[in-house]
Amino acid sequence: MSTHQHPNYQHPPLVVEVSGDLACFTRPELKAERFSYEVMTPSAARGILDAIFWKPEFDYAICRIEVLQPIRWLSIRRNEVKSVISEDWVRRAMVDPSLRYDVENDRDQRNTVALRDVAYRIYAQVRLRPHADSHEAKYREQFRRRVAKGACYSQPFLGTREFSARFGMPSSLKPINEDRELGVMLHSIGYEGANETYRWFLAKLDKGVLDVPLNGLELPSSTAAKTRT
Repeated sequence: MSTHQHPNYQHPPLVVEVSGDLACFTRPELKAERFSYEVMTPSAARGILDAIFWKPEFDYAICRIEVLQPIRWLSIRRNEVKSVISEDWVRRAMVDPSLRYDVENDRDQRNTVALRDVAYRIYAQVRLRPHADSHEAKYREQFRRRVAKGACYSQPFLGTREFSARFGMPSSLKPINEDRELGVMLHSIGYEGANETYRWFLAKLDKGVLDVPLNGLELPSSTAAKTRT
């Protein structure tokens, strides 16, 4: 197994393998229908690592994602609700028993184009935050112990919560021998108060390997744009 070290970091990366029966890493430009990227996104990989081991003293910088199984598709059509229930509605429903949510009138049939039988190997670095008071080696070892034991804070998932992920120590599986242009991919989401900033990068699969830049191109959300105008 090869090790991948980002040029901006001096330490060997954390490595974990994840797999699952289904995955959907939704492309943000297709809001009405869920259509997955061909490969796991760095933001989804970071969510899996956070589910395994999270501390406020650091975050993860995803360096590389290796695709270990051929890219296969599956189309699922199902009923979903169109609206998102607000916290205000929940509070009013708690004090008013007559208030009801009519799911039959808010139901819509939508299609999901997902991936099936997926497996990935994730490489990541620990990036300390300013208030951290321990060396990053401490957090790397804690992460490795949790992966070895199969421990997690919450169940990791592959893009959407209904698609659970299995995880474990890296194996001898080799990446698929495939090159593919993946287009613009979500790198990460930054939060500043109530505003969100999305970071993007031009993704490419090279012999089954997606190399992730340290930083993506920042684009403000529509909420942030409205705040500034």
